[in-house]
Amino acid sequence: MTPCDTLADVRSAIDQIDVMLVGLLAERGRYVHEAARFKRNKAEVAAPDRVRQVIDKALNHAREMGAPPEVVEAVYRSMITAFIELEAHQHERLASAVLADEGTMAG
Repeated sequence: MTPCDTLADVRSAIDQIDVMLVGLLAERGRYVHEAARFKRNKAEVAAPDRVRQVIDKALNHAREMGAPPEVVEAVYRSMITAFIELEAHQHERLASAVLADEGTMAG
């Protein structure tokens, strides 16, 4: 952390972190998009066991790094919910495309 002399310095540092966070969310989103290709149904998209595993890991990292666990958990739960919705839509698009291809081949 860089020492700040003014509120403007604090806000500037936060803005820089936000740019990095959005970049990481974009990268995570690309992997979520890829994951949809490997899942056979909506239950696999929701993956509650995986959700718990991801949150547990995040909480462990929070403790190690001195981040407030309640904030980390809230952010992760919100992020995961949004990404599951995104992945579900991607999964539906892929399933529809497969069905359309199968219909074209059968006709």
